[in-house]
Amino acid sequence: MAASVDPLVVGRVIGDVVDMFVPSVSMSIYFGAKHVTNGCTIKPSIAAEPPRVVIGGHPDVLYTLVMTDPDAPSPSEPSLREWVHWIVTDIPGGANPTRGNEVVPYMGPKPPVGIHRYILVLFEQKHPLGSSVEQLNNRANFRTRLFAARYGLGLPVATVYFNAQKESA
Repeated sequence: MAASVDPLVVGRVIGDVVDMFVPSVSMSIYFGAKHVTNGCTIKPSIAAEPPRVVIGGHPDVLYTLVMTDPDAPSPSEPSLREWVHWIVTDIPGGANPTRGNEVVPYMGPKPPVGIHRYILVLFEQKHPLGSSVEQLNNRANFRTRLFAARYGLGLPVATVYFNAQKESA
């Protein structure tokens, strides 16, 4: 019998971006009709606008969604790891990010070279974050783990990732 292997481990999401965690909330991501599954490929042109995100959980609980690219500017030399693409806080359980507080506006994938991973990480908040989250001066060298520690978010409750590469003209 073959052992099942977690795609988040195989894709080095666990390790490069987050620590090992036990998923406890459902999260589904869609770009148009395309349902994002771990490790699938999404064309940057399809992901130019924010995805539709469906979050489970209880309506009395708030969540933070973080989207990063740990492969910036190139997978072989990720000197800008992680490039933050989106942060939304105070999302009620059972709702979507439009009901939350967009701290960093969505930026679609624009991988200059190679295949990049785009990670969407969901954290359960212990309390409303409101305006306590500081504005970022730049999107480069963001650290999901440090962000989670700074705002008392703990380990993720859900994570989904997709791959994208530069489209030919």
